Amino acid sequence: MWGRNVYDSISKFLQFQLTVNVVAVVVAFTGACITQDSPLKAVQMLWVNLIMDTFASLALATEPPTEALLLRKPYGRDKPLISPTMMKNILGHAAYQLVIIFTLLFVGAWNWGGGPTAPGQLRRC
Repeated sequence: MWGRNVYDSISKFLQFQLTVNVVAVVVAFTGACITQDSPLKAVQMLWVNLIMDTFASLALATEPPTEALLLRKPYGRDKPLISPTMMKNILGHAAYQLVIIFTLLFVGAWNWGGGPTAPGQLRRC
């Protein structure tokens, strides 16, 4: 029961962290290419990782095991840690977060006046 709980906690943590890191890297790269300045500086990226790692590990690692874990079959040694379903979840959540972040970053600057991506300041890589 505890082994299955640890495996599930690691899977949840990996899914959460990979989603956060995919979004952060895409935002930093795309923002740097379009605006010639990264929306997330190095120190901000470190803070995002520190906060997300700490709270995610506490939230996802302190879940107690339940008897329901024993009702499913155990995973084999050859099963990948990141399943196809997890990959779909990671990419789906990352796409959703990217749409919201890019809307705020680019469209929000035009709507609320000024900002790093005002219409006259957009550039290509």
